[in-house]
Amino acid sequence: MQITKVSGKYQIVISKRVREALGLHPGDQLLISVEDDKMVLSLQLRSYADHLRGLQRINPADYLNEERDSWAQRH
Repeated sequence: MQITKVSGKYQIVISKRVREALGLHPGDQLLISVEDDKMVLSLQLRSYADHLRGLQRINPADYLNEERDSWAQRH
């Protein structure tokens, strides 16, 4: 945990260690929420494509055929 100070303009500094751990870059947007007595900062997705990159691709037709086959085997 690290401590930061709120400036007179209500700005805070995010330490280098935290920036590097989260991969923050100038221009990135953060989501701010309040949970009980805590302020929670979350990194706004740069794009949904970046978020989905690397996920296994599923062919919808193959998926449906596999599901239908599994249903047929049960009955």
